[in-house]
Parts: sequence; structure tokens; C-alpha cells
Amino acid sequence: MAITLVNPGGLPEIDVYRQVSIASGSKLVFVAGQVAWDADGVTVGEGDLAAQTEQCYLNVATALAAAGASFADVAKLNVHVADWTPDKMPLLLAGIERAAAKLGVTPAAPATLLGVAALDVPEHLVEVEATAVLG
Repeated sequence: MAITLVNPGGLPEIDVYRQVSIASGSKLVFVAGQVAWDADGVTVGEGDLAAQTEQCYLNVATALAAAGASFADVAKLNVHVADWTPDKMPLLLAGIERAAAKLGVTPAAPATLLGVAALDVPEHLVEVEATAVLG
């Protein structure tokens, strides 16, 4: 199976991996976990779970677009939240709702929410990864 690895414009270029992996054939799109970085690799919304969640979803949308996909093509989302407690759910949902409003979509794919001890850098509070399928 052929794999195309892409670092799309609008997302930071990471040395150890590419942001998107596209498999030909049934065209599965695997989006690396997106954190609250802007295109220059600067953290957006430091200390603000809602703002960081919004940025993560916007970054997922940017990565999906680079593969010719959108949230309508997403088959699975995984959301990792540092130091998760249930009282953080309203902030997480607020960030998702803000991103959905900006994108004009409702991310409704199956999702897994995982509480984790920490993410890649201390200021990152949330990370979102996606798998999409294109016809």
C-alpha cells in the first residue's frame, strides 16, 4: 500500500513526523495529534482549555483539507486532555463548539476522550487526532 506523508502549509513543520499520512486505495487519512500550535509553532490559548481545544480542531481541519478531506470524512477522533477531571467538560465542549462554528461543521465522528498525565510540552492541555476515509 502506498503512503504519502504531508506537512501541509498552515501547520508547523515537525522534524520527527509528518502531520498527515495518506494511504492510497480506500484512501484512509490519518491526522497526527494536533495541539494548540499556530502555523509558526506558537501555543495558542496558554492555560485556556477552550481556546486550545478550538485551535486543535482548526488544526485538524487544516490537515484534513491538505488531504482533500473534511470533518464530514472523519471516521474517528481521539482527544487527549492533560490532568482530566469531569469538571473540564464544559470548557472542552465550548472549544469544540467554537471551532465548529468557525468551520461551519459539526464534528460528530465517534470519539474517544482520554485523560493523560501530560502532553508533549507543559503548556499544551489537549491534543486531537483524526482518522478519515475518502471514497
